[in-house]
Amino acid sequence: MLTSSHKMSDIAPGKPPRHVAIIMDGNGRWAAKRHLPRAAGHRQGVETVRVIVRAAGELGIEYLTLYGFSSENWKRPVEEVNDLMGLLRLFIRRDLAELHQNGVRVRIIGERDHLDADIVALIDEAEALTRSNDRLQLVIAFNYGGQNEIASAARRMAYEVKAGRLDPEAISPETISGFLDTAGVPDPDLIIRTSGEKRLSNFLIWQSAYSELVFSDIFWPDFTPDCLRDAVAEYQRRSRRFGAVGEPEPGGKA
Repeated sequence: MLTSSHKMSDIAPGKPPRHVAIIMDGNGRWAAKRHLPRAAGHRQGVETVRVIVRAAGELGIEYLTLYGFSSENWKRPVEEVNDLMGLLRLFIRRDLAELHQNGVRVRIIGERDHLDADIVALIDEAEALTRSNDRLQLVIAFNYGGQNEIASAARRMAYEVKAGRLDPEAISPETISGFLDTAGVPDPDLIIRTSGEKRLSNFLIWQSAYSELVFSDIFWPDFTPDCLRDAVAEYQRRSRRFGAVGEPEPGGKA
């Protein structure tokens, strides 16, 4: 957890990112490096989640999205999938009260059709309990895939058009955004990926059109508040013009 000396104002003079999204990668390689089972890496990764959520709040970040389990991760060994499901259960049961007390709103995005009933119930409980919190919105992408999200949004829009409630000529990027899982959440200003990989891996592919990308060589279990602070500082040194010319958005360096 960041100390009082590690506030956003100490990082850089630019505007902080309102929304930070993180692809938490490298749990398995972290474990392999230590001759431990992959499950040990995932468990340590959950501990890092706890630390980084607190750090994000200290840094003044309003939205934090974490890529916890992709729709492609079902291809992994059954034992590993079961362990990941158990860790989601543990995280919600153990940390929900603290998150709620600290003003964190929890939101889970992704398909729920393949999840066990008790996990869906825990998700519903977490979202209902924290719905009115406004200090930090924690979005967990679980059983999530960006292409599936866009396809699902397209289907829902098609049904609305068929029912006569949506004019096809009125469909805009804003319309599509409103049908995505992240409706109501601003697009990420900064996306961080750990472990040295340099790709989005089907994560927020619509929402990331103008996101700044920072790639860290550090495995997720070793990612610290200082690492987050460094990524934010890198973001603040960049210029964000959103395809325009001239003065960058406040918070970016010209």
